Amino acid sequence: MRVAFVSMFTSDHRDTPAVRRAERVAKHLAARGHKVTWLCAQWWGGTAIPEFERDGIRYLAVTQAPATETFRAKLPFRLRAAKPDVVHAVNVPPSHATTAKTAARLLRVPVVVDWWETDEAFGSEKRYRKAARKPDAVTTPSETVKTEVREHGASGDDVVVVPESIDFDLVRDAAVDDRFDAVWARRLDEHANVETFLLALAELRDRDWSAAVVGDGPARDAAEQTARDLRIDDRVTFLGELPPAEFVPVLKGAHAFAQTATYEPFATELLWALACGCVGIVEYQAGSSAHELVEGLDRGRRVTSPQELADEIVACGDLPTKHVDEEFAGFDHDEILDEYVTLYRDLVDSYGLF
Repeated sequence: MRVAFVSMFTSDHRDTPAVRRAERVAKHLAARGHKVTWLCAQWWGGTAIPEFERDGIRYLAVTQAPATETFRAKLPFRLRAAKPDVVHAVNVPPSHATTAKTAARLLRVPVVVDWWETDEAFGSEKRYRKAARKPDAVTTPSETVKTEVREHGASGDDVVVVPESIDFDLVRDAAVDDRFDAVWARRLDEHANVETFLLALAELRDRDWSAAVVGDGPARDAAEQTARDLRIDDRVTFLGELPPAEFVPVLKGAHAFAQTATYEPFATELLWALACGCVGIVEYQAGSSAHELVEGLDRGRRVTSPQELADEIVACGDLPTKHVDEEFAGFDHDEILDEYVTLYRDLVDSYGLF
């Protein structure tokens, strides 16, 4: 199958969860033998080089640098050159998704828009409404984001939840690093809300425990200062950002994982933790989908305050230790890629009927 990805940005331009998600799908498709083309702003050197190949993906330059309106104007011509069977567009900027659909209609191929979030810096509400309504299907990482897309006007039947994926073989094969009892992990930004985790730990200062905070970002210094102010900095280790090969052993050795972020289209770190056998304790937040992963789960808890989080950390100590939870094998990269491929094929088959 020939799949054309439409995203002005790659992680070489703008490293965001949405772009990383699309790049992962593209790389796995290419590894399976599908012909993958990525239409983007040029990120490689050489002004006279219109295309570049990396990891089995053919990158076609639509513009020499990110420029939203110029990219939009030139996209139909480059899309025609890609000769796709299906188009997979990232929803930011939204005007590119709608332009991709207009061009694909002339080529008689379906369009899937992968929707991670609504970034107002790249488009108005009107443009996001068009991006939600025009494609043949919209994929989202969670029910929370699906609800958002429907609020933009998409038909519920056209929105398909395709969650994030993990390397489950790594979960099975990794060693166990048992230095920490509780772990918190996420990018430390304005949405992190790691303070809830630290306040919960402070409630337990009379107990024997050790904890890790995994992640980096602009809020790290403030988080470390909070740990010092709470006088728990000698028992909380800030590990910084870790690659999966180092992150997974920490999770396999921990007993509890806390998810407290106020905004999360998909809680990938929580997914890793649950797969590694951690008890997932989620502070409910209106802007986060994390609660979806623990609903109905024996090793999942929902809380609404630091005190409740502290209580659950203590209570989960009665649960048996696990290092791998096979219940989450369905989130393996191959399994989730199958969901995309099935959707592509269904759309291609149905598109030929009209």
